[in-house]
Amino acid sequence: MGLRAIERDKGVHHTTVIYWLKQIGDQLPDAPPTTEIPSVGELDELETFVGSKKTKSGCGRL
Repeated sequence: MGLRAIERDKGVHHTTVIYWLKQIGDQLPDAPPTTEIPSVGELDELETFVGSKKTKSGCGRL
């Protein structure tokens, strides 16, 4: 679920959701060091959306 969907579902502002995530993230342990290179990677949905846009600015102009 994305930040805006959580915002709509819980009835709070999306910056509140971000604040909650930061609070929980501070409580998580650090990731253990690894020497392996993962065989699978994941891109953020926003990154893939921006990368697939056909225009570079508004109204179809370059």
